[in-house]
Amino acid sequence: MRTYAPYITFPVAFVVGAVGYHLEWFIRGSPKAREDEKSILELREERKLQEQLGKDGTQVLSLKEKLEFTPKAALNRNRPEES
Repeated sequence: MRTYAPYITFPVAFVVGAVGYHLEWFIRGSPKAREDEKSILELREERKLQEQLGKDGTQVLSLKEKLEFTPKAALNRNRPEES
């Protein structure tokens, strides 16, 4: 029985895979129609570019201003602050 297992399982797996592929294609629709859609990364990059269009790139916060708003370390959050 062990010697004939590949001859039985391969065609069964092939049929199950083909049925699954066509069922997914039927549910989701044509794969060619989905190619025209933009990926999430492309949409994110376009949104970031649109946000940057209205801003002046030379006006940025200094490093000291950025450091004031950094959160405390996660391990020190529950400790009482010393005065």
